Amino acid sequence: MPVAFLVRIPATATAITLTLHVVLQMGLGYAAAGLVVAASTVGMGVGAPLMGRLVDRRDLRTMLALTLVVAGVFWAFAPGLAYPVLLGAAFVGGLLATPVHAVIRQSVGVLAPLELRHTAYAVDAMLVDLSYIVGPALGATLAIGLPGPWPLWIVGGLWVAAGVALWLLDPAVRHEAGGAPSTGGIGRGLAAALIATFASVYLLIGTELVMVASLQRSGQALMIPVVNTVWCIASIAGGFAYGALRRPLPLAGLVAGLGAATLLIAFAGSWWGLALLMVPAGLLCAPSIAAGAGVVNALAPDHARGFVIGLHTSSLTAGGAAASAFTGLLIDRWSPGTAVLVVGTLGIVAALSSWALARASPRSAATPPGPSARSQADSGRLGGDEREPGVRPA
Repeated sequence: MPVAFLVRIPATATAITLTLHVVLQMGLGYAAAGLVVAASTVGMGVGAPLMGRLVDRRDLRTMLALTLVVAGVFWAFAPGLAYPVLLGAAFVGGLLATPVHAVIRQSVGVLAPLELRHTAYAVDAMLVDLSYIVGPALGATLAIGLPGPWPLWIVGGLWVAAGVALWLLDPAVRHEAGGAPSTGGIGRGLAAALIATFASVYLLIGTELVMVASLQRSGQALMIPVVNTVWCIASIAGGFAYGALRRPLPLAGLVAGLGAATLLIAFAGSWWGLALLMVPAGLLCAPSIAAGAGVVNALAPDHARGFVIGLHTSSLTAGGAAASAFTGLLIDRWSPGTAVLVVGTLGIVAALSSWALARASPRSAATPPGPSARSQADSGRLGGDEREPGVRPA
């Protein structure tokens, strides 16, 4: 877990570092910077399942060796690239970037005891919250405080260091023969889990944009860090409480609750009112992310575990990208209040769709019979079904 926290720092610092490089060093606008970040993000979303497939076919260290070389080349030469070349290189660099989030979640799913798997994913979700506090702040500090290519070189060095750390640690990414059996399959159950995962990140990014726009338009922009800190603390508290539960809660129920809590933000007025109304949504942030990772891991067969966890990473990336585009459009065209109502409603609809799809999915290969089948079914349930082995929904 300490390694998991540290290797996520460069991943969370990448967007702000590239943005400020384009704006400050290249003298271009934020729109141009946004395209570079979008190219990198899309590349990561597409590349995560491909890198996962490489892990499935070969091993973790083979994938890390490839991505280490690509990271070293991209970040070494990126400061000197012209904008059109940087745009293409950002996509390729993202496509072949080390999928640190996927590797960590895949390993957690293998290493954690079945009865404590949701607790392990809750701890992981809390570490993600902390990394998003540290990473962007570090990237912004480097980009503003250091001249020329140094910010990109330092972040690139951290990417290489992260890959080396994972290569040396070489965490288990699949069950050994005779270990815990695979509980999953690729079908409607996985699609349901990915829809819920997409919705959870859509709600988080949409809420963040609404918070920033609300405070900026009301002349309270200085309070953005305060409100964001309250939100993050609530998320960490929620993750701690979720991890302390004996059994995980249904993923669809958590995401639907997150959507409902998000609707409350529309009634905010002052900054402190916004901070208070974001607490209920914050309490469900980390649990929703943790539950999604747990469900997808429970559905992932060992022979395709890397690919399935990569699809989970892609759904997270797609949810964030969709929220950024659509929520921004709603804010510009109408208002932050209207945007948050639409975001929350869409989140609830997606959660209900996920639940319905999971209920309709074939369940014949979900859980093998045995003494631990009931606990295995509970560990991955999406819709709260607790019937006997072989009928567990996603």
